[in-house]
Amino acid sequence: MLVKTYGSAVYGVNALTITIEVNISAGTKYYMVGLPDNAVKESLRRVASAINISGLRMPKQKIVVNLAPADIKKEGSSYDLPIAIGILAASGQIPHDELENYFIMGELSLDGSIQPIKGALPIAIQAQQDGFKGFILPKQNVREAAVVDGLEAYGVDNLAQVAAFFNKSETLEQVKVDTKEEFLKNINNYEHDFSDVKGQENIKRALEIAAAGGHNVILIGPPGAGKTMLAKRLPTILPPLNLNEALETTKIHSVAGKLSAADSLMTSRPYRSPHHTISDVALVGGGINPQPGEISLAHNGVLFLDELPEFKRTVLEVMRQPLEDRKVAIARARFSVEYPASFMLVASMNPCPCGFYNHPEKDCVCAPGVVQKYLSKISGPLLDRIDLHVEVTPVNFTSLASSADAEKSDIIRNRVIKAREIQDKRFADKPELHSNAQMSPKMVRKVCEINEDGIILLKNAMERLGLSARAYDRILKVARTIADLAGSENVELEHLAESINYRSLDRDGWAG
Repeated sequence: MLVKTYGSAVYGVNALTITIEVNISAGTKYYMVGLPDNAVKESLRRVASAINISGLRMPKQKIVVNLAPADIKKEGSSYDLPIAIGILAASGQIPHDELENYFIMGELSLDGSIQPIKGALPIAIQAQQDGFKGFILPKQNVREAAVVDGLEAYGVDNLAQVAAFFNKSETLEQVKVDTKEEFLKNINNYEHDFSDVKGQENIKRALEIAAAGGHNVILIGPPGAGKTMLAKRLPTILPPLNLNEALETTKIHSVAGKLSAADSLMTSRPYRSPHHTISDVALVGGGINPQPGEISLAHNGVLFLDELPEFKRTVLEVMRQPLEDRKVAIARARFSVEYPASFMLVASMNPCPCGFYNHPEKDCVCAPGVVQKYLSKISGPLLDRIDLHVEVTPVNFTSLASSADAEKSDIIRNRVIKAREIQDKRFADKPELHSNAQMSPKMVRKVCEINEDGIILLKNAMERLGLSARAYDRILKVARTIADLAGSENVELEHLAESINYRSLDRDGWAG
């Protein structure tokens, strides 16, 4: 008897419907076809044990399982449950008339219990688009799937439960998630706050500008000056995720298997801080079975690279294209996948190996030329993609001991939201643009016009401070964001002057 069940394969952050065809006939062998990988081929042992221990019967006949379409590689253990249900239906132990209404996914343990899967959200979206009535999946993943409107999500613990459901001897409880309520409940639920940081008002100002315009930023300063503490709090002043961004971000984390059972929707912006020993593949994504990398997990949020010069040069260079394109394409011989990667890069570094170059009180003990060599570990093209270079100085005792209340994150965030609203209106006819940082050179000339005095100031700055030509566009973009924060229609002289101040590493002889 031939029976069909339905599941899905995840490619990138999207899913594709897979039909699992099971045919039982005279004979004794078991065949798995349709480009399965080793994890799928091994399913027979798990399925046979799970069926027998669940009080059901594993047929001792010829079983052929085909995963269609047959020209697409199937990976992972999440096909165990639909294969087991297909075998039970083909052997007459459960009716097959309802199977066409459900997506079924899950990994089986030998005792019949069901283990979680990756990519439940994109699979649920695909099931809904294909007109399926419901999705039966592990209980640990059910809240992800329940986010999708128009699809019934059923969480199950074991194989016997699913068999009893199709035999109509047991009902499954549908899990419902109110997406809007879930979204609004935790939208600004952050552990950290800018009010925790004493002093450093100039750095907070720079990060506010970065958040308002979506600019990348690098913090340069001695150990213990507060670079990491400030970077951790940057997501708290970014505008809240909208529902589309939340779904997009949740899809990526779902595919990577990073969502907990309690999560249904990511409502706060991601913050990723990989260690400097990270490999190229772990950062941008890929591998034998491609997975999203750290830059994609930081999509719609912040990627923080602490101690930037300590990262391998090859790791930093592979980030250059994603920083421009805001996506990363992983190409293999048989297929290619694309992951979104629109993130804010925040990097921090010491000014030299000992950490005390330009320190107001401590002396640098580095040999001549060492500082320049240390800074040259970061290539010009990468620095070219960083808009704000901010020097962080140590906080003095008076500021640390002060009991005065610092400005809270939500106050700063309100100013950032107002600036972003101005940018949304400015780029209303360009849906691919969301912030000043994403402007092309052509748009910079149009949007960031400056008067005669501004042109003279910028010319003098480039000559006297030795600013490089690549700093020109960056200065204008940041000045436009400063003007937006001030509610100014034009880029004024003071906006330009403040913007010039944020180009420390472009100054000739900064490390000389």
